[in-house]
Amino acid sequence: MKMPIAILLTQTLLVGLLASCAAPTAPTVPAALRVPASQTVSLEAIGKGVQIYVCEADKTDPTRFAWVFKQPEATLFDRGGKQIGKHYAGPTWESNDGSKVIGAVTARDDGPDATAIPWLLLTAKSTSGQGVFSATKSIQRVNTVGGKAPAEGCDRTLVDAVARVPYQATYYFYDAGLSEPGATKGPSY
Repeated sequence: MKMPIAILLTQTLLVGLLASCAAPTAPTVPAALRVPASQTVSLEAIGKGVQIYVCEADKTDPTRFAWVFKQPEATLFDRGGKQIGKHYAGPTWESNDGSKVIGAVTARDDGPDATAIPWLLLTAKSTSGQGVFSATKSIQRVNTVGGKAPAEGCDRTLVDAVARVPYQATYYFYDAGLSEPGATKGPSY
């Protein structure tokens, strides 16, 4: 028996929609980047933007110059490509629902791509608002692409020059886990 094409398309769309709404799972990471076992993934976001560097003189030797990281500037997307927030100095992640988390780096790993910024584990220094980031305890930055400081040197002629280097990363946000037996979690933007 042949199924009408409209039914097949509807089934395909439903499967795709359910897959994009499924709760995210924790990535495989080096031991130093693992979160406590009591924490669970609450959100997965793809960050696309730039890492911003400034050419500066070394504070201890003013004859030496280097590109110094200043801040990220990125848009956050869900797995379906919908914009869900932004990432900026702090480092801060802000959801479209108004909630925010500010993180502090606790561990780093060079990751598998030598041309990309490192993978990170961060702990939440503070959170605000009522929403997806309000209960965040840890953040992982993984699957990085690009974003490293410019390879070409920085010298006296470039002091205060700004470099905006494109990058992409996947961010996993963790909370303390389910508070009530039988409670369920899923993405909430």
